[in-house]
Amino acid sequence: MLAAIFVAAIQELTGDDYSEAQQEAWAAVADDEAAFGKKLAGELTLIATVQNAPVGFASLKGNDHIEMLYVHPSVTGQGVGAMLCDALEKLAGARGTKTLSVDASDNALDFFRKRGYVARQRNSVTLNGEWLANTTMQKALGEEAAGREQ
Repeated sequence: MLAAIFVAAIQELTGDDYSEAQQEAWAAVADDEAAFGKKLAGELTLIATVQNAPVGFASLKGNDHIEMLYVHPSVTGQGVGAMLCDALEKLAGARGTKTLSVDASDNALDFFRKRGYVARQRNSVTLNGEWLANTTMQKALGEEAAGREQ
């Protein structure tokens, strides 16, 4: 089910930023559903549901990197991604993480920017023979708490 959300989000939400060939290569990451599931099982993965049906998911790699955050196109703009991101930020902060990073796709840049993430570097990654660009972004966690302690 999470693989289907992953594929739908890529196919329906990234067309303005990535070519069809890039989208296909990106979505193909979920072709092997067992490997995709194993990857998510190896990370802290949260699942958002509406009426007991999964509509989005997010995963934290280690304590300091948002590995994935995908929301089904049918619920975009309804706060599902923000809720998932809030939860990952709180969990990372509770684990003592000072800075959280994400390699944001071009279509997710504004989402993360509005949440206080700052672009650090552009990246080109190859997936299934296609080059895709993304941006490493970082957000300091617990700044207010750190400011009060000093």
